[in-house]
Amino acid sequence: MSRQTDERVLTWETLPFLVGGFLGPFGTMVVISIYPELRDSFDASTTAVTWSFSGYLFAMAVCLLVSGTIGERYGRKRVTRITFFVYATASIVAAITPTLGLFIASRVVMGAANAFITPLLIAGLSEIIEERRLGRAVGVYAGFQAAGAAAAPFASGLMAEVDWRWTFVLVAAVSILLSLRPAPGEPRPSVDAPPIRPLFRLPMTRLWLGAFTAAAGPIGLAVLVGVRLRDQLDVSSSAAGTILLTSGLITMATSPRWGTAIDHLGGRRASILSLGATASIGATLGFFGEVTAFVVVWLLLSAVVGLIPLNLQRLAAIAVPENRGGALSSVLAFRFFGHAAGPLVFIPMLEWSAPTALATASALGLITLAVYVAAERPAGQSPTG
Repeated sequence: MSRQTDERVLTWETLPFLVGGFLGPFGTMVVISIYPELRDSFDASTTAVTWSFSGYLFAMAVCLLVSGTIGERYGRKRVTRITFFVYATASIVAAITPTLGLFIASRVVMGAANAFITPLLIAGLSEIIEERRLGRAVGVYAGFQAAGAAAAPFASGLMAEVDWRWTFVLVAAVSILLSLRPAPGEPRPSVDAPPIRPLFRLPMTRLWLGAFTAAAGPIGLAVLVGVRLRDQLDVSSSAAGTILLTSGLITMATSPRWGTAIDHLGGRRASILSLGATASIGATLGFFGEVTAFVVVWLLLSAVVGLIPLNLQRLAAIAVPENRGGALSSVLAFRFFGHAAGPLVFIPMLEWSAPTALATASALGLITLAVYVAAERPAGQSPTG
């Protein structure tokens, strides 16, 4: 497929990529604002319900280790079509199951299927968008991801006023539609199979570390914010969903601008600006015990956190040109290991001390910053401006 030569990113050709980018985080985050409803429906504890989120992410992370390479080998078109069908089927099971065990199992299957969405869609996007505009394109994609992550708690919180199960029916419907427009990409003969060895070199392993710390910390703050709003600040499910939707829309609006900043300022300068501000603002977030002040600071933080995932995806997309899907999926694997591990560590910490949990999670971004700076510096050269 030929690369686009105009300046537009959002076109009919790229729209299925972007909607797919929306769906993945949407399906991931739908449970965040409905923990109380899930506890009531299944007569379960918060810890047990949390596995519907962490189990999804652990399955996704494990499959991401190989999903990109599988997609490149057997064809993105075929693999993404199967992925969206499986995602839809598991969503329907989640909507009708009467037990927590089966609900968690369906979420695990959804997580495994979701592992094939983002790496293959971004790999395909990087082939039809010129490299000089790739930062902006990935920024737009990341904006759709942010919107999906934000819209999920809002949609599930709103539907929880009637029945939370309708959220999963919506996920299934969108998945079926996307299966009709899979990402382009045909199977590659075994002689041209994408190589695995470059994925284990130092530049990639650094990105793995940055992905894990970013996801366990600053990118994953929305989970801690959602739990704090519901359980500590007594905010309703619909109100909490609205707050998270607003923060996601802010991230969506700023992500393309961060992508442009990367293209113009360079990844190092943009990363220092974003991650430095994230650590500074996040260090204060937990000290606000009044809802309005807490929400204002959270929304401010949402405006600067958007660079973190899009720069991660940009770096992964160009790290191993001969196996873009494999590079993206392996980096995303460690990102979602981080997403899965973060709540298991920080939610208990949040119950003990909100300032400590939120500040520590935000500060993990400083490790990511060091990784980004190293990744942007050409080998054998000293840092430049």
